[in-house]
Amino acid sequence: MTRIFSGVKPTGHLTLGNYLGAMRRWVETDQHRADGLFCVVDLHALTVAHDPARVRRLSRQTATLLLAAGLDPELCTVFVQSHVDEHTRLSYLLECTASDGELRRMIQYKEKSALAVRSGESVRLSLLTYPVLMAADILVYGTDEVPVGDDQAQHVELTRDLAVRFNQRYGHTFTVPKAVHPGVAARVMDLQDPTSKMGKSHRSGAGIVYLLDDPDQVRRKIMRAVTDSGTGVVHDREAGPGVTNLLEILAACSGGNPEELAGVYESYGALKRDTADAVVELLRPVRERHAELAADAGYVDDVLRKGAERAGGLARPRVDAAYAAIGLLPR
Repeated sequence: MTRIFSGVKPTGHLTLGNYLGAMRRWVETDQHRADGLFCVVDLHALTVAHDPARVRRLSRQTATLLLAAGLDPELCTVFVQSHVDEHTRLSYLLECTASDGELRRMIQYKEKSALAVRSGESVRLSLLTYPVLMAADILVYGTDEVPVGDDQAQHVELTRDLAVRFNQRYGHTFTVPKAVHPGVAARVMDLQDPTSKMGKSHRSGAGIVYLLDDPDQVRRKIMRAVTDSGTGVVHDREAGPGVTNLLEILAACSGGNPEELAGVYESYGALKRDTADAVVELLRPVRERHAELAADAGYVDDVLRKGAERAGGLARPRVDAAYAAIGLLPR
């Protein structure tokens, strides 16, 4: 059975972009067709300055939302990264396989380190090395497929390179995974800056629809979305990024085609109203189920405990094999 792995970093509240770009596919398709492992990658939240209490709170909220969105523990494995020691055990071996140069070429390292410097903060070593931990997250499970957005494709390529290099140097140990890219609305953009991704870590939430926003907040944000002067309702990312973003969100919510939908609307207002209604209805069952699960912390804890036990059982033999292959004495 095909094995897939994907993770969510608890650095902010999950957004409509997270749901349409990844989570819905995990729920509707991936957990049914494959052996799916879905992880709250909390160790990745430590690469920049953070509030420990907030990381804990967001980690639990993220896990709860994954379940609220429809991930079924009977069909897939839901767990927290730091609960499975094999991730960090393998990460060091992969650091011994990677080169300084290829890590410094990573686009996200360049962008985030530059932002840290501009903010007067020091750049943590983990910001440079976390793509290796990400590779360990994937390789430790013998993953075949990694569902990712375009912004993570470079990390999967690094993972593939490290797997091939390790296998060539020390003997076949790892499956070489491939990235799988979802289709429409894989990259939902910020409603106030439609040239930027709708990211959960943005300081201003004016252009971000969060999964736990109430219906009035959702409608207000979408009705205030930036549109494009003089272009009309057209699906054209270059000429009309704001309207195109709304069309793609509506298409993803309704199962329509964004180019066809562009021919339906004569005004921005009507497009915004229909998009807002569609998003509200899409997120309603997620919000309601989250409220139920949040009131039953014991259930969520049990799911995460059992998930970590299964994940650890899958990972341990492969990491032990990697330790032996690279030349370390067995325990």
